[in-house]
Amino acid sequence: MQLLPDPVRRLAAWCAAVLLVAGVVWIVIRLCGQFRTAVVPVLLALLGSALLGPLHRWLVRAGVHRSLAAGITCVAVVTVVGGAVYIVVGALVDTGDQILSSLKRAAKSVAGYFGAAGTSLDDLATNSKGLISKFAGTAASNVISGVSVVAEYVAMAVLALLLVFFFLRDSHRVADLLRSLAPPGTADTVEAVARRAYEAVEGFMRGTTVIALIDATLTTVGLLVLSVPGAIGLGALVFVGAYIPYLGAFLSGAVAILVALADRGLVIALWALGVVVAVQVLDGHVLQPVVQSRTVRMHPAAVLLALTAGASVAGILGMLLAVPLTAAAFGVGHELRTRYGRDGPEPARPGPDARGDPPGAQGRPPGA
Repeated sequence: MQLLPDPVRRLAAWCAAVLLVAGVVWIVIRLCGQFRTAVVPVLLALLGSALLGPLHRWLVRAGVHRSLAAGITCVAVVTVVGGAVYIVVGALVDTGDQILSSLKRAAKSVAGYFGAAGTSLDDLATNSKGLISKFAGTAASNVISGVSVVAEYVAMAVLALLLVFFFLRDSHRVADLLRSLAPPGTADTVEAVARRAYEAVEGFMRGTTVIALIDATLTTVGLLVLSVPGAIGLGALVFVGAYIPYLGAFLSGAVAILVALADRGLVIALWALGVVVAVQVLDGHVLQPVVQSRTVRMHPAAVLLALTAGASVAGILGMLLAVPLTAAAFGVGHELRTRYGRDGPEPARPGPDARGDPPGAQGRPPGA
């Protein structure tokens, strides 16, 4: 005898399914936190492989051996990333004093404009040196812990670089490996889902890098034209912040406007605001649709929720990884909807071999 009506039983079934999924996700997150020294390098290596995959494939097509091509790619990324870090850090160090002094003057200006409402900002700027000294003292008292953390990060970076080499070198074997591990009758679906997820991450990484470079260049040129001090360092902040959608652009733009307000006055600050807004409008209405038109487009609300979840789980690193992982999840969902949606399975597309791979995908597994 049915004690509960049918709608209540269906609701209970859905609640049980949601609780089960939430429990599995929570366990996976906890395990990733416990094994972060192994999980983080793998995720970073996947992102690096997605960004460097086109260069590696071009070298292989040019006749370079796969191992040598992977080695050249890794050397290139070390050179480029090392040079970029040197330029960014150098720019921030050279202009850091100007930016900090400008922010202090901006706090005083805000206090002058808004009276008591800006007093807390003025006090914070005045006592910033004392706060930094206290923080430095705390850090010095925990120097052993700090050294261990730095050593852990260095080890993870080296491991991620080695994994990038192996992922690139053995990328042609990934498809066969996935098909061999897939349950019977699901090999095509597993391979297609893996391809779609990897293509989403690859497109996101390439597109974000291009957009970050364009945004940083335009912002730097605009601030140089306005004679805002520390323009190169502020442009470097824009480039780094572009990898954290919306939030990074907001923070770097706010710093640029405050610096312009402190050193060049209200009129130049308004012009700097115009430069930042114009770059962001260009980003949102031109660069994003054009550069990332072939990737998974996510709603801004989904991006913000992903950033919040990533920050709550792993801080800044979680914010950096949250959006590409969400893009991969959206790609998987799109592929599954295409195959098993209301219209039925997707008809087989003509391909170069009997497995039904899409044109041009032969020999290009998810990691290629």
